[in-house]
Amino acid sequence: MKLKLAFLAALAALALSAGMAQAQSATPGVSKNEIVLGTILDQSGPLASNGKQFRMGLQLRVDEANEMGGVHGRKIKLLVEDDNYDPKKSVLATQKLIGQGNGIFAVIGRMGTAMNNASMPVQFEKNVINFLPYAAARSMSEPPHPLKWANQPSQYDQARVAAPRLMKQNNLSKACILYQDDDFGAEVLQGAEAGLKTIGKEFVEKTSYKRGATDFSTQVAKMKSAGCELVVLGTIVRETVGAIVEARKAGFNPLFVGSSAVYNEQVIKLGGKPVEGLYAAMTAAHPYLDAAEQPVRSWARKYQTKYNEDPTVNSASGWGAMDAFLKVAFKVGPNLTTDAFVKTMETMTFPPDMFGMAELTFSPTKHLGNQFSRLSQIQDGRWKVVSDYVAFSGLKSVKDKDGKLVVQSEFFKDR
Repeated sequence: MKLKLAFLAALAALALSAGMAQAQSATPGVSKNEIVLGTILDQSGPLASNGKQFRMGLQLRVDEANEMGGVHGRKIKLLVEDDNYDPKKSVLATQKLIGQGNGIFAVIGRMGTAMNNASMPVQFEKNVINFLPYAAARSMSEPPHPLKWANQPSQYDQARVAAPRLMKQNNLSKACILYQDDDFGAEVLQGAEAGLKTIGKEFVEKTSYKRGATDFSTQVAKMKSAGCELVVLGTIVRETVGAIVEARKAGFNPLFVGSSAVYNEQVIKLGGKPVEGLYAAMTAAHPYLDAAEQPVRSWARKYQTKYNEDPTVNSASGWGAMDAFLKVAFKVGPNLTTDAFVKTMETMTFPPDMFGMAELTFSPTKHLGNQFSRLSQIQDGRWKVVSDYVAFSGLKSVKDKDGKLVVQSEFFKDR
């Protein structure tokens, strides 16, 4: 009888072990010794410099983790695909990543609003998480989806805060916008329009361009003719420089403000003196090593040793995205599954990091960790933080003596 019971117990243990192994193998990208992640970045197109720096930040954190034994005995493997900042190529790259071997557990830090929007449905069909994309759009966390997790305040909210704030601070009356004719540009346009309404303003000129444009003379002429005092830029790096340089040549010198997409050292390197005074919304700060505190300097030395170049805010963002993933994976424990990761992510709070990123908090109904942004300005050839973190906290409406609805502008919530 005892022998029979022992035999049955052994069978049960074997079945349980086999069941766990089968469940584990059913999780994309997870094996006994490895967690496979993917990222899709521009490595050869207009934002190749950003993509390269972000990739190096990701990989630095992977190497650090693997040197310490990985996550519960599993090493991290990062697969990188180049989409040339093209939505169609991003879809193909996603299909490649999820279709090879045992697939990937998550896409981490994929670059670009249009690229993420095009590719997320493909990966969600395979139950692959989209983790902290390198894109700041509402669609990165909306509509709610268990596999969508974002950490950057949307360009919509960035523009909704920045445009009216600069108009009020500088007592300006006329605003224009130049924006990229795609999902990214639409985010900036819609956010700035919403923000301007809160102070009773609207754009006196709206002008756009196709992705990859290099000539902005027509757009600049329209904005100059309209007498714009503030120009909101729904632009990225090269287009930001091209538009501002063209404006200076034409004797057009408004205040310029862009989203976090223009908060980049390349804007300064390519633009030089003409981009002085440019404002940008941002979160994590560029790591200027002569001004950085000790934790950042130590991190930067490690980065310099590995890559033989100085880090940038893109590098810091990549490192931070991977660091957040590792924290969640460690908290999940040895039995890493997609469901377990999602349930753990719903409980996570990440304190402000060494680069100045605001606190991130997540819940079952909150998949955007951070709704706060701040402003930096180019002063004397480097980005300088010029505001505290603020967020849009809703509109306050009252009626005037004639019963007409008036939207008031006291909507900034300081952090």
